[in-house]
Amino acid sequence: MRLGVLDVGSNTVHLVAVDAHSGARPTPMSDWKQPLRLVELLDKKGNIEDKGVEKLISVVQEAADLAGNLKCEEFHGFATSAVRSATNSAEVLKAVEKKTGVKLRVLSGEEEARLTFLATRRWYGWSAGRITNLDIGGGSLELATGTEEVPDLAVSLDLGAGRLTHEWFDTDPPERKKINLLRDYIDAELAGPAEKFRAMGETGLAVGTSKTFRSLARLTGAAPSSAGPYVKRTLTAPGLRQLIAFISRMTAPDRAELEGISTDRSHQIVAGALVAEAAMRALNIDKLEICPWALREGVILKRIDIDTAGAAAAMDEGV
Repeated sequence: MRLGVLDVGSNTVHLVAVDAHSGARPTPMSDWKQPLRLVELLDKKGNIEDKGVEKLISVVQEAADLAGNLKCEEFHGFATSAVRSATNSAEVLKAVEKKTGVKLRVLSGEEEARLTFLATRRWYGWSAGRITNLDIGGGSLELATGTEEVPDLAVSLDLGAGRLTHEWFDTDPPERKKINLLRDYIDAELAGPAEKFRAMGETGLAVGTSKTFRSLARLTGAAPSSAGPYVKRTLTAPGLRQLIAFISRMTAPDRAELEGISTDRSHQIVAGALVAEAAMRALNIDKLEICPWALREGVILKRIDIDTAGAAAAMDEGV
């Protein structure tokens, strides 16, 4: 079965097509994405502006057309933080469906954390013990921890790199005072959830997923993406603190010249780094491993599991 999965994120719209079957890896045969930065197209009331809605409709239509050309037998579209938290979310989703025929499913923050955790568990396996996963997106931060495939605890906070940049920084580079105020805000938002996570017990493996963590790891010396997914990549707390001191004094165009940061994300990497540092400190994590799988892979794996469960049930009925 060729499966098309469309991820409408806060930064990017991303389509992958996968030849999915029981036991298969969720490796795409086609991978397409377009920058969107929806979280930066919210007005003061929290509505996605008309410009953002039009841009979203156009990109979703392009993705749906591509999925048709790729002969995807199933097409699943989902949206995350920027659409989830928008005041006019229902109206936006109706407009997208009316214009494109694509019905986007809005994942809750907890669902997002759980599906990402499933991907990390499948990547590292049972030998990792308790996994604690951190995922920084454009609109939110997801945290999950557990010893099984379903986490014991999963939370989502509105601490995405794009969202915080949009709400807190109005100069480039950001003012030192604003950075310190944002640091205090992030610490306050993390205090309650972090206490619950620490109470779950010692972490066997701390993991970071998605583009922000990959970029931060690359900036602190991890292997480039061209080295492939099987190279071990890590991000340390001391390395991250040194990086923040360096990039927070640079302009976005200058940061875009650094290897590992794209032009589309160079403006928000400082906020992302502040969230990463605060989350690692709050959870007593000194080092993260960077996992190449994240939310999209979790969605694909979950869909494959449904087929596998159905086949097993059919076999049982035939016995």
